[in-house]
Order: sequence, then C-alpha cells, then structure tokens
Amino acid sequence: MTIQTEAPTSADASTVRRTALISAFATPKGFGDATLRDPRADAIELLGGVPDPSVLPSAELAEATARVLSRPGVPALQYSRTEGISPLREWIAEREGVAVERIIVTNGGFHGLSLAIQTVVERGDLVAVDNPIFPLFLRGLELSAADILPIRIGANGLDLEQLADRLRDGVRPSALYTVPDFHNPSQGSLTAEGRAELVRLAEHYGFVVFADNPYRELWYSGAPESSREFNSSPQVIHINTFTKTLGPGLRLGWVVAPEGRSADILALRSRQDSHSSTLVQAIVGELLTSDPTLFDTTLDRARALYSERARALVAALEREAPGAFEATVPGGGLFLWPRLVDDAIDADRLAADASAEGVEYQRGAFFASGPGTDSARHLRLAYGNVDVALLEEAAARIGRALRRQ
Repeated sequence: MTIQTEAPTSADASTVRRTALISAFATPKGFGDATLRDPRADAIELLGGVPDPSVLPSAELAEATARVLSRPGVPALQYSRTEGISPLREWIAEREGVAVERIIVTNGGFHGLSLAIQTVVERGDLVAVDNPIFPLFLRGLELSAADILPIRIGANGLDLEQLADRLRDGVRPSALYTVPDFHNPSQGSLTAEGRAELVRLAEHYGFVVFADNPYRELWYSGAPESSREFNSSPQVIHINTFTKTLGPGLRLGWVVAPEGRSADILALRSRQDSHSSTLVQAIVGELLTSDPTLFDTTLDRARALYSERARALVAALEREAPGAFEATVPGGGLFLWPRLVDDAIDADRLAADASAEGVEYQRGAFFASGPGTDSARHLRLAYGNVDVALLEEAAARIGRALRRQ
C-alpha cells in the first residue's frame, strides 16, 4: 500500500517566506541582546533607561482612571482624533510653548521618530546622526534604507564644527538626528549657543533636525537650555515622551511638528494606526489637569532619586576599581558612560566576565555609528530602577571582573 503525503504548504515552518525587508534586520545586532538570553538568577541588570516604580504616580493614575471610566457614555472607550485629544494636547502645547495645532500625540517617543523619518527621509537619503548614538534610531532608519553620516558627540553634545565642515564640503543630508539633552549614551547636552547654531545650519542648508528629547525633564542640578530655538524653527521636529516620567507602559509621547508639517504627519499617521489609545490619553490628560502641580512634584522626586543613584554609582566604581574608570556624574538622565582608562583591558572580555560575576550592562561598542570615537572603551550603565545597595554590589562585581584580567 502506498501512503500519499501532501506537499508542504507555504504555512509550514520550514518554508515561511520572509520579505527582503524582514531578512535585512532579523538578526540580533548587539544592543539589547543581553535581554534575549538568561543571565544568572541573581544578576543585577544595568541595561535600559527604566524609571523606578517608586517615583511613578501609580495611585494617582488609578484615581484618574476611575474618574475617566465613570463619565457618562464612557467616551474614553471610543475612537478619537488622529492628532490626539484635549485636554492632553492643550497641556502639552502649553508646556512646550507652541500652538496646540502643532502637537501630535504618539505611541511613545520611538513612534514619533518613526513618523519623523517617514515624513522627511526618502529611500536612500543621507541622514546625519550622533556618534555615539542611541542604536534603536538606526534600526528605525533601516526601514528607509538611508545612508548615515556620523557626527561626533562631545561633552556639549553634537560636534557642530565637524557638521559645519561636512556641509561646507558639499555633503547634503536630508535630516539630522540628535539627543540634545542628557545624551544617550554620553550624557552631554547642547548649549544655548549650540542649539542656535544647529538651527541656523539646518535652515541654511535645508535639512530637518530630529530633536529626540526623552530625558529633558530629568535634570539634577539645573534645568536644561530652553527648547525655544527648536520649537520656533520650521526645520526641527521635536520629539518627547512620557516614557521616562510617567511610565513606559503608557506608550504615550508627542511630536512638536513645525508649522507646515503637521498636515503631512497626520496624513501619514491616518494610514497607520489611526490614533493613540483614547483611554490612555484620557487618563493622562485627567492626571495632568486635575492637579496642576502633580507632574512637577513627580519629577522632583525622580530627579532627587536618580541624582542620588548616579552619585552613588560613580563613587562605588572608584572605590571598587580605583583609577580604572573616568566617570562623571551626569547633569541628568538615566545613564553613566564611564571610560576604561587602561587600554590593556579588553572591553569585550570585561563585559563577559562581568556577566559571569552577575552584572549586565550595554557595551560601549554597541553605540558607535561610525569610526572616530572611543565608544568601545566605554560602558553604558543604567541606574534608574536599581537601588543604591544593588548599584554598589554591581560596582563590586565589575571590580572583580576587572581583576580577572
């Protein structure tokens, strides 16, 4: 008797079809990959910019949720407008100092970046980027098959002299990406003069600045420079988020669109997810407007906590590994960017040995967007959701890992 079998169908696991786009970026690329494997059970993770739950207004969010869901007709469970709802947009617009028509609510900061890329960047365009850089921006840029022009990042953010030199040489990017406040990963912030010069260059040479600002509110000892230069220029798309201040799980952010680009971004958005969660927008809008002091009170607690942790981690690294690192307490944000002083230390081996000791961090090499930096000699240590005792233990483990070499 002959047993006949059916030929494999396109749904079989062995014959699943991948588009060329998916095939191009399906392989892990380093940054964040430590979260894809199982570390030691007692591992201390210093991997991501995660806010501490103790400074998130969870009780107030619960109360705001109850009020929103008790309204007649429950409008928060219905569809809403692509640009977002009031009073949330009005609150954001007032804080940014712009007309409400320029505010577009997004599903977090990265969604805002994706909209900016798709609005401005043609396939194959050149985009100037931070070097070192927040690596996920480059992954978002892959969808546009863009080429990149790495621009050095220094103590005061973007190296505007290098950028100006390249522009004078005839290089013409369609856009530029930078984190202007408490840079991820390198901590620096653009000065007021730097912001004005960046805007001047953008307006003179015709490129659009993507100003990615998730850490702007998390300053420690003094507020960052004004956003007026960014918010008043037709060449800047300013992106921000509640991820680091109210909680990543909300998936809520916004774009300050330049005058004249709001309609383009909305047309694009209407062909994607239509709008952000009406319920989440309504809850956050209720939270922020029912108590005008709540947001800044929440931020004050967060700033004090993160400042304490940053200082404790710098001190612990020096105590556990004297002279091994150049480490500076940042002016804000959620990251330390210590540099290995001894060039004889193998940074990749150190990361592996630290993992074996039970501490996980992001290797600096993951953040380089091109040559010309010493990123590979750095560690990016995230301290937002790790208490001081664990940070001190993490430093001790890094010290032990160093001594293995």
